[in-house]
Amino acid sequence: VAAASKPHVEIRQDGDQFYIKTSTTVRTTEINFKIGESFEEETVDGRKCRSLATWENENKIYCKQTLIEGDGPKTYWTRELANDELIL
Repeated sequence: VAAASKPHVEIRQDGDQFYIKTSTTVRTTEINFKIGESFEEETVDGRKCRSLATWENENKIYCKQTLIEGDGPKTYWTRELANDELIL
């Protein structure tokens, strides 16, 4: 259901510091992080994880997520700005 809904994404950037708010009909998430510093967040399905965001290129952030407890598939997310369009 969440994958089928079109999210509203708000991004604020100050250098390498980011605030990202993602809202869907199912839930809203907010994260604050700095590129290159680990931070805690939740995976799409609500599991707590430690994340590390890095620049993949000058317009794309790659964020690797590692579960804090338990096992599961390796997860990540990306955000890319291309031609004034945000690609999730």
